[in-house]
Amino acid sequence: MISRLLLSAAMVAGACAAPAIAQPKQVLTHESLWMMKRVGAPVASPDGKWVVYSLSEPSYEKDGAVSDLWIVPTDGSAAPRRLTATKAGEGDPAWASDSRRIAFSAKREGDDVAQIYVLDLAGGEARRVTSIPTGAGKPIWRPDGQAILFESAVYPGAMDAAANKKAAEERKARKYNMRVYEHFPIRYWNDWLDDKRPSLWLQPLAEGAPARDILSATKLAQADGFGGNAQSDGGMTLAPVWSPDGKEIIFTATTERWNAAHARVNFGLYRMPADGGEPVLVTPTPGEYGDMKFTPDGKSLIFKYNSQGEEVYDLARLQRVAWPAGGAAMPLTGAFDREVDGYAVTPDSRTLYLTVPDAGMENLYRVAVSGGTPELVIAPKVGGYAGIDIPSDTKSTQIIASYGSSVNPAEIVRIDPAAKRHKNLTNVNTALAATIDWASPDHFWFTTDKGRRIHNMIVTPPAFDPAKKYPLMVLMHGGPASSNMDQIGLRWNYHLLASAGYVVLMTDYTGSTGYGEAFSRAIKLDPLRGPANEINQAVDEAGKRYAFIDTANACIGGASYGGHLANWMEATTTRYKCIVSHAGEVDLLTQWGTSDFNYGREVASGGPPWGDSPVWRDQSPITYGKDWKTPMLLTAGERDFRVPLANTLETWSTLQRMQVPSRLLIFPDAWHWITKPEDSRQFYREVQGWLAHYLKGAPEVKGGPLAAPGISAKQD
Repeated sequence: MISRLLLSAAMVAGACAAPAIAQPKQVLTHESLWMMKRVGAPVASPDGKWVVYSLSEPSYEKDGAVSDLWIVPTDGSAAPRRLTATKAGEGDPAWASDSRRIAFSAKREGDDVAQIYVLDLAGGEARRVTSIPTGAGKPIWRPDGQAILFESAVYPGAMDAAANKKAAEERKARKYNMRVYEHFPIRYWNDWLDDKRPSLWLQPLAEGAPARDILSATKLAQADGFGGNAQSDGGMTLAPVWSPDGKEIIFTATTERWNAAHARVNFGLYRMPADGGEPVLVTPTPGEYGDMKFTPDGKSLIFKYNSQGEEVYDLARLQRVAWPAGGAAMPLTGAFDREVDGYAVTPDSRTLYLTVPDAGMENLYRVAVSGGTPELVIAPKVGGYAGIDIPSDTKSTQIIASYGSSVNPAEIVRIDPAAKRHKNLTNVNTALAATIDWASPDHFWFTTDKGRRIHNMIVTPPAFDPAKKYPLMVLMHGGPASSNMDQIGLRWNYHLLASAGYVVLMTDYTGSTGYGEAFSRAIKLDPLRGPANEINQAVDEAGKRYAFIDTANACIGGASYGGHLANWMEATTTRYKCIVSHAGEVDLLTQWGTSDFNYGREVASGGPPWGDSPVWRDQSPITYGKDWKTPMLLTAGERDFRVPLANTLETWSTLQRMQVPSRLLIFPDAWHWITKPEDSRQFYREVQGWLAHYLKGAPEVKGGPLAAPGISAKQD
């Protein structure tokens, strides 16, 4: 087994990395992880000659990070080159049909809000094409290349740019500061929601032509409860696409937004004339729609559809509607029991290539546009593919994607499905990755005492010696509808946790995704006890299978739902020497009443809190506060509205009431995740200090913030 662990990392380095001078292997540090450049998703030109992507260059210094657009030929004949070089980062790059011009959104010097810019590869600087007071984002070229569709959040009753400017000025002039709400929801992730609504604007590219709001005047947009899909920045998107002839716009929207407190919010898939007019439904079935794409021949509209049933989880499945007829949608993937992460259509409009998460990996599949059972094309030995794109105007199929793993930062690749391999188009971090002493995770399965098969991964520390015994860090993923992927992450990075000399164990408990719809749904009415029991069994199994793991010397931790589980472990077991909980709920009632959404929690717990379901109390960790004994490190972001601070304060109060050794870290600038570089570095410093005391006998962690190694607390 050990040789396989080391061999898998060597195979990936040989297959994906550019030749590099041999260097001594280095232990992964926060600095080496954080400062890795980050390669964005590829966007291929229609003619198949180019790929544009964003490249982020991080920094610990305030305003020191840089993000620009880069371009590389799809045949790998030349090295990537930078397209932009400004302080402002560019977002949402989109190619014109001529494969010569690129549109993107950016807030550049002189802009109060983001605007749309167009860059001509023939030469010259990017040209700003919009001047909208409410900002412009997500540009989409009309098929003829003479206009751009974009989204903007507008004020109620404002039908044009002048009215929106006036509304903004009036609000700025108010002498008071107050938010007013009459409906749920009121918050999302880390933002308070306001009364602005998403709209669609058309910007002709003729000199001096003004942008026009084509949606706000419609009855649909003025309906109570109108909105789009929520985004992590607090905004909403209608996710529009152009019809192949450029005469219509297709988008997804809801008029049920105000139902969020008591029901699922369903969406419709709409079409409307590009020059204005009332939207009508493309297909009659309500649900949740996303990732719309037309086949290059213009005969089919493909999209992801989720039925929004009364379950805790529904697979989003691919469907197809005939175009321009519309009507009933046809499922494309039949009984395929996996969720499609991304997909792209071949130029002949006959085949879809799919990226599909499966047991920690992300595999490549294909299926006919007419429908059928997806066929596995490539199952990488480690990591997987994401961000798949296929140029639409080429004679043969070119598959462009990102490839990465937990020991290979994502790079842009071109996939050869016949040879079942890929070729790197970028090598931004491959040389650096080859210098780090890390190995791909080892995978194992076991069957629980209830007969359910559970997938697990372990990560070993640097300078790993199988003859030694290592302390164990059990890491529990959030969600619960997510999974432990063989990919690099900044938050709770597997190898950074292991770098101090620990084996890290990760378990995809019941409720995780990548194992079929029934597996994800089985967490209903058992939100904590069942998954926690499976994690505890996984620890026992790991101890039996791997002689180098010391399960008697173990700590456990997690964030978000992983933090919920951490609190549950505090309440129900004393097998762990310490616990780390970030953004964890302690009382299902507190979480229901203060979080940014609540109805889904009722579905998971068997009804509203005032009903007869015992889950609300039976599976709240605070119910068992008298049993709390394990030393616990609590961390939370003050701006977190998904798991609000009240949960962490309740956990803290209980620990203090029971006189359990505990430490509370509040990050005032953080939200659900700790994203600022210095905050992140300090978070890892504190976690490693906590683990070192309880697993290695290091000095007790107490007092002010832990100092960096070699620096006194006063100096730090």
